[in-house]
Amino acid sequence: MGTVNAADGITEIYYKDWGTGQPVVFSHGWPLNADAWDQQLVLVAENGFRAVAHDRRGHGRSDQPWGGHDMDTYADDLAELMDTLNLRDTILVGHSTGGGEVARYIGRHGSSRVAKVVLLGAVPPLMLRTDDNPDGTPIEEFDAIRAGVRADRSQFYQDLTAPFYGADRPDPDVSEGARDAFWLMSMQVGLKAALDCIKAFSETDFTEDLKRFDVPTLVAHGDDDQIVPIKAAALQSVKLIKDPTLKVYPGAPHGLTGGYQEAFNADLMEFIRS
Repeated sequence: MGTVNAADGITEIYYKDWGTGQPVVFSHGWPLNADAWDQQLVLVAENGFRAVAHDRRGHGRSDQPWGGHDMDTYADDLAELMDTLNLRDTILVGHSTGGGEVARYIGRHGSSRVAKVVLLGAVPPLMLRTDDNPDGTPIEEFDAIRAGVRADRSQFYQDLTAPFYGADRPDPDVSEGARDAFWLMSMQVGLKAALDCIKAFSETDFTEDLKRFDVPTLVAHGDDDQIVPIKAAALQSVKLIKDPTLKVYPGAPHGLTGGYQEAFNADLMEFIRS
């Protein structure tokens, strides 16, 4: 575990670095941190890979600057991490907002250090509903998220665990402990960073970034994702990425736990070994 200087030369980005071998770099979703990937980090490290995950600026143990909470800067911070650790032949894995971060990294920095990409429940190509993106989510829903975070972020994050993990569905496959862990991680993100990141993940258009993908890409998504609906996300991304592999998990929510997580872990290992 350590820190690297971010793209601005001031902000410190925390990361964990476990195991040896071909690097697998994980980017987390909002409003979490690298700990959200711990099960996968241990899994790949135990199977001969080098597992790396960072806390996005403003999140977790990284610094909380006032600015820079946008996809371009997130991608540049990821590039600084990759360059500082001199990671090559890397497998990039991004969940939700992290999937946008990975896509923008490819768009801005190319794939010279990248061997493969995994997008899980990822926000690309565009979450926001527009005339050109009629299946997107209305701006009013993101405004409501902003209002909830600003008014009482603790209660908002606790309530968010229900749709995030499908706990509002019959027979949910998530423990109370997992929901508590989500709340704990969420409370570590700075309020300014949390608010700005909502705009970043919802309004950034990744269409041109996805068109630049030139490495094998696994696009995985639950078809009952209430946070990033599959119709406007994965099903559109695979139309833009060159030769993607699509995995759809029937009934799965945005945050994968239990049997859904086991299915993804199996697909992840198969893909990174192939």
